[in-house]
Amino acid sequence: MPVEFISLTFPNASNEINPIPNAGVDPEFLVRYARNLDDYAFNYTLVPYDSSSFDPFTIGATIASVTKNIKVIIALRPNTLYPTVAAKALATLDQLSKGRVVVHFIAGGSDAEQAKEGDFLNKEERYARLEEYIRILRRAWQSADPFDWEGKYYRFKQFSNRVRPTNGTIPVSVGGSSDDAYRIGGSLADIFGLWGEPLKETKEQIDRIYAEAAKAGRSESDRPRIWVTFRPIIAETDELAWAKAHRTLDALRENRAAAQGKAPADAPPPQNVGSQRLLAIAARGEVQDRALWYPTVTATNARGASTALVGAPQTIADSILDYVDLGAELISIRGYDNLNDAIDYGRYVLPRVREALREREATPA
Repeated sequence: MPVEFISLTFPNASNEINPIPNAGVDPEFLVRYARNLDDYAFNYTLVPYDSSSFDPFTIGATIASVTKNIKVIIALRPNTLYPTVAAKALATLDQLSKGRVVVHFIAGGSDAEQAKEGDFLNKEERYARLEEYIRILRRAWQSADPFDWEGKYYRFKQFSNRVRPTNGTIPVSVGGSSDDAYRIGGSLADIFGLWGEPLKETKEQIDRIYAEAAKAGRSESDRPRIWVTFRPIIAETDELAWAKAHRTLDALRENRAAAQGKAPADAPPPQNVGSQRLLAIAARGEVQDRALWYPTVTATNARGASTALVGAPQTIADSILDYVDLGAELISIRGYDNLNDAIDYGRYVLPRVREALREREATPA
């Protein structure tokens, strides 16, 4: 399949370098943002989940209603919605959008964050629950016949689902960097999400995912598509981009010190393996490979996707192509000035990557 691009949807103009305290949904901004993603030919947009933030289903439905092509990725934590309810909710949104829904599962990387919504399972149990959850959704989407379920985490009798996905099923995405994530994602997911790491480490992770897919009896054509996430910082030239990157870093540090960043200045080390990996790589040096920049990782305590790509549009495009060559088919790019960065990517990065791939296809091997 061709390489596709993912953005992240924001319900208002607040961002990490210019936070707006207590900002609510700004309907006009959300519509403008979504339509720009559609106009600039992004393929997907992720609607994130946080225990204290907006409902992804409502935001996702709004996006679908004002766009024509972009697919909506709903981030979902299994502890927040019973699987039979989720099966119907996702299928309903899928019908409303004419088949433009993907679900991205978050097993939960922080005990404290999970506890905020009453989830006290440990990490191993959260992944076991996720595996059961995905199997229930698949069953609910595959057949309208009533069925029983007797599992460790879920039990019900004669559930029947008359709300069917437009294309028969809904793509399932799983992310993570732990052994459990590789196993469950490799065996069950259609898409596997990774944060941007150096090429060597990314290749090692892809190999792990593919190995788990093979163990589960999946063929090369059936294994998960790989999704890699970056935070590009671009300008007309590489020199200008690096100057912009350092201004961005200063703002991230200042906002975190003022308790307006993604993680408090005194936040403990992150529990999830993905963040721990990013911090360990950051300790090796600021720049990895062509243009992968790590100070944004340490400035945010590796809370979420935080590795930057820095450079002129061609440098960013070439860096993305390096990951495509490893096997990445989905590239998530979002910046720090959310709307303006998305427009810049749509104008200057996506066309370059797509043109390079077309030239490759047209050139005999």
